[in-house]
Parts: sequence; structure tokens; C-alpha cells
Amino acid sequence: MGGAVHLDDANFKKEILESKLPCLVDFWAEWCGPCRRVGPVVEEVAAEYEGKFKIAKLNVDEGQKTASVYGVMSIPTLLFFKDGKVAEQVVGAIGKAELKAKIEEHLT
Repeated sequence: MGGAVHLDDANFKKEILESKLPCLVDFWAEWCGPCRRVGPVVEEVAAEYEGKFKIAKLNVDEGQKTASVYGVMSIPTLLFFKDGKVAEQVVGAIGKAELKAKIEEHLT
């Protein structure tokens, strides 16, 4: 069973911008309480959508350059990518049902 792809500044372009699948990137950090609540939801959804939707996590402490490029000022921030471009941004904690609904929107 798959999970979320671990991202950093070095692999972001290859994993997300060059992906044939639509993508979701969870910008998070260990010290962020709301991020720790969203993390398990992101992992569950990653397993459910494996092969249809690429789901990845970027720790902002390890990927400061990428977080800065995308203007991530508060976490958790979820960015949806399609064809290498940001299609939607969600800031703050999100539940599983809402997250799945957003993914379904981006699959069509």
C-alpha cells in the first residue's frame, strides 16, 4: 500500500511539476499542531488514490526554497497541481471528506 511521496527542494520539480498525474502537496512541519492532525488524513487519502492522483508532503523546514516560491506563509497549506501549475490552494486543517471532495474535483 502506497503513501504520500516525501518531497524536498531537490525532487519537487521531478515529482510534482513534471508529473503526468494531478498532484496534491501538503506543506507541513513537525512543530505544527494542525499539520499533525492533517498528516494522517493525507496519508490515508494517498493510499486510496494511488495511481490516479499523486499525493506528497513537503516539510517546510526541509523545503524552505519551494515553500517560498509558492508563497506558503502558514501551514498546513495544501496546493493542488495540474500540468505543473497550481490549480487550487487550501490553507488550514481540512477533514477527510472535504479533502476527498477536492481531489475528485481535480480528477475531472
